[in-house]
Amino acid sequence: MRVKICGITNLEDALEAIKAGANALGFVFYEKSPRYISALEAKKIVDKLPPFIQTVGLFVNESSKHINDICFLAGMQLAQIIDDEDKTEFDNLNVKYIEVIRAKSKEDLENLEESYYLIDAFVEEFGGAGKRVALEWFDKIDCSKIILAGGLKASNLKELKNYNFFAVDVSSGVESSKGKKDKEKMKEFIQKAHEI
Repeated sequence: MRVKICGITNLEDALEAIKAGANALGFVFYEKSPRYISALEAKKIVDKLPPFIQTVGLFVNESSKHINDICFLAGMQLAQIIDDEDKTEFDNLNVKYIEVIRAKSKEDLENLEESYYLIDAFVEEFGGAGKRVALEWFDKIDCSKIILAGGLKASNLKELKNYNFFAVDVSSGVESSKGKKDKEKMKEFIQKAHEI
């Protein structure tokens, strides 16, 4: 199973995540987040990454122009977009993107289009709160295009075994403190994800 480590704030954590086997690294461009990073600081990290690692920018209720500008400046290959307030004009994006669904109930997962989605648990703040989506909501749903986020850690990954998720996305579950990753937790998380 593919793994994205989100909330990267420094080069050391980025390189340790890659060494542990991460497929993608997430950079949070939401200023109220404790994991916020500026476009220029993110670019310094991205410039030192090896090839074949996807860089993902996380945005919350931003205009398409803002997302395009930051992705260009920071070297992001994919935009991960929370658009609760309908501020993003998706047709005007110059970058590949994935929409985030912050699920409050099983109904939020029904009637999704044939696209890839990142599904996270709804919380008042945005991201990294460690809250889980109820797994039973995914019963009888094709999860092959779903990236699951929210409350994941090495100890609960085995519960995902029969759902066939496309990937998992983790932030707080592999941290020693907000914005600082734990090398051993990343290693263990990715190892367990690969066993699914």
